[in-house]
Amino acid sequence: MPMGVTNEVLVENEEKRGSRSRNDKLREWLDIAEFLWSRRVTVFWWTLVGTALSGLIAYKICFYEATAQLMPPDSSSGGLSAALPSLLRASGASSNLMAGMANDMFGVKSSGALFAKVLQSRAVEDKLIEDKKLRTRYSWFGGMYWEDARAKLESRTKISEDKKSGVISVMVRDRDPALAKDLANLYVEQLDHVIVQVATSSAGRERVFLEQRLQEEKKTLADSEQRFSSFASNSMTLDVPEQTRVMLEASAKLQGELIVARSELKGLEETYTGENPRVKTVQARINELERELKRINGQNVTGDPASPYPSVKQLPTVGLAWAELYRDRKIHETVYEMLTQQYEMARVQEAREIPTVKVLDPAELPEKVHPRPVMVIAIGALVSMILACLGIHLQHIVGHRWNADDPRRIVLTRLFIRGKAS
Repeated sequence: MPMGVTNEVLVENEEKRGSRSRNDKLREWLDIAEFLWSRRVTVFWWTLVGTALSGLIAYKICFYEATAQLMPPDSSSGGLSAALPSLLRASGASSNLMAGMANDMFGVKSSGALFAKVLQSRAVEDKLIEDKKLRTRYSWFGGMYWEDARAKLESRTKISEDKKSGVISVMVRDRDPALAKDLANLYVEQLDHVIVQVATSSAGRERVFLEQRLQEEKKTLADSEQRFSSFASNSMTLDVPEQTRVMLEASAKLQGELIVARSELKGLEETYTGENPRVKTVQARINELERELKRINGQNVTGDPASPYPSVKQLPTVGLAWAELYRDRKIHETVYEMLTQQYEMARVQEAREIPTVKVLDPAELPEKVHPRPVMVIAIGALVSMILACLGIHLQHIVGHRWNADDPRRIVLTRLFIRGKAS
């Protein structure tokens, strides 16, 4: 037989075998479909059970999601770096975590990691649990432990930071859309409260020191003013330099008037006797001027009532004590004014250094549930139907196609018995 004819016969036989093989596979698939259709009730019930389980799963995993976004904190803020140790210590962070976050802040990474850690702190979580009564909401039988409430809140909260932009996202999941929104916004409020309460910058420490010094200096100034006022009232020395000038001028004026009066008296005595009214009048005026001059100069005048004001002779001694009290009061007034100015500057600087929380997008009332319950139930029903068909088909293969001595059947039987026993 020629070689070409032989090759044609071989090719034709191969095509027939391939056609028979495809027909056998198609027939096998049709037999499987027919068998499954005959067991459609069983498949339906298993699919129904799977659909019910999918509904329970959808109830457990489907939530409303509310998200609030925060602008990244200013990395150049001096108060932020100074606040790092106290903030991390308040949030319960370990020393290794504190070191790692310090490297992030002073290295290349964004300081938003600090805000993210504060959001996860126990101080913030406890405030949310207390305000929204989550211990009662999260429990079927009333109150629950604080630790359990924190764990459940953390499982429904996702805090993330975008590495490129530094924007911090706070997403809260809950079956109540209003509660999810309130919790997300409350996270932001508590973050700002904790940052302001715990952060201690250099300007803040300076402000505290100046505040204490102001209180002390205010008390010292009040005591100094009280001593000066009492001394001035008792000694009638309101202003020693001015009083000295006035009294010296008065003394000089009296001395001039006394010289004029004595000259006038000498002229009258040459003309009139001592009983003359004019002579008596000038003499009386001279006597009055001499008494007034003695009182001013600090000399004792018999029968002269005590004057409340110090004399020129007493002024140097009284003025020394007055000047010391006056100088002490002025010193404390100057110190108090300077401390007040520094205190106000420290308050302004502290307000600049404390990092502020800037909200980019506040949380809004969510409208959709994620993931969609219909999709979860549909996927669950489809998977249940496929598993039911596979189980029935495997049972049919084991029971009808594999005899009792088939190694595959023996292995499956042993696995089934072992699983049932365990």
